[in-house]
Amino acid sequence: MNIANLVTRRVKWRAKLVDYLSLERNIAIASASVFLIGFGEELWRKFLPKYLEALGASTPAIGLFGTAEDLLDAIYQYPGGWIADHLGRQRAFLIFLAITSAGYIVYLFSRSWPLLFLALALLMAWQSMASPAVFALIGDSLPRERRAMGFTLQSILRRLPIVIAPIIGGALIVSLGIIKGIHIGLMVTLILAAITGALMLRINVAIKPPDRTNMLGVWRSFHSALKQLLISDIIIRTCEGMTGILTILYVTNVQGWSVARYGTLVAIQMITSILVYLPAGKIADRIGRKPFVIATFASFALFPVAVIFASNFALLIVAFVIGGLREIGEPARKAMIVDFAKDNARARSVGLYYLVRSLSITPAAAIGGLLWKITPQAPFIIAGIIGIVGTIVFAATVEEKYAG
Repeated sequence: MNIANLVTRRVKWRAKLVDYLSLERNIAIASASVFLIGFGEELWRKFLPKYLEALGASTPAIGLFGTAEDLLDAIYQYPGGWIADHLGRQRAFLIFLAITSAGYIVYLFSRSWPLLFLALALLMAWQSMASPAVFALIGDSLPRERRAMGFTLQSILRRLPIVIAPIIGGALIVSLGIIKGIHIGLMVTLILAAITGALMLRINVAIKPPDRTNMLGVWRSFHSALKQLLISDIIIRTCEGMTGILTILYVTNVQGWSVARYGTLVAIQMITSILVYLPAGKIADRIGRKPFVIATFASFALFPVAVIFASNFALLIVAFVIGGLREIGEPARKAMIVDFAKDNARARSVGLYYLVRSLSITPAAAIGGLLWKITPQAPFIIAGIIGIVGTIVFAATVEEKYAG
């Protein structure tokens, strides 16, 4: 009897945990896949600017690499959504994973920095094309009132590798050098990609037949509040794009900290994000999304300024804690996007949103690289100002009744 009661309690506890986390089967599989690929990539991806530098790229070329990443992120989004709506979520994931794995191989065998642009074009298939499919899968599987928690789980498993992997990657680079260290990370990533492919074969979700709406029709279906969110999001991501690829160069080249120390800072940033995800996602589903999105946008504005004003490592830790708080409203923002999407054009709606956003911010990294030539602090200060503008625009234009 006692054993039976223990088993019953354990089953009930697991059921409560699954319900609390919105741990639907397909979402769990997709989130685990995001975790595996993320762990592999984070062994080396944060150190790509240093890899480019080691292969002879200049700072403006590194800025151009960031701009190329934003451009590819833009143009891949809608095709990714189209594939997910027309071929199904599982087939879409497998296609994107295969293309990205080819990118890992090009990175592994590249000996000249221009070839890394070709690898990037393949690599972005997972990050960008798969994103609308992940959004749509959460929308397919969960009701409106549980979607923020669904995105919370996915976001945690996406960021959790960043707590551990950059530290391991940084240690590999310190012991083996930048090139050999990144090559080891790439080989690990290829192994994890193979495991992910096997896992994705278990995804099974029914979707409504896609309609014949073209891109313009999808845009016309956008709610006015979604368009207002998009405008403020573009401003905020311009703030991020100007300094995202330059932050490691500022911390290591200007402030003089090691790559391993930078990996520790990234881990601190991700721990902060993970700690705030669960309570923020749960509360956002209950009381509304807007306060959390405002907090996220404000943190985007403060982070670049905090980095350049950090005069010691302790203050750098504070800056990266602020960087971690940029994620406090991300599940809420993503849930807002899915809430406004039509059921039979869900992945395409998400893809179009990110197409417009990423295309709009494409010049940001290149501009940041050029501003760096004036003074390394310049892109960070200007990014902070732009971030404040974006926060004000969102707070003033998106009404609470549409953000709930």
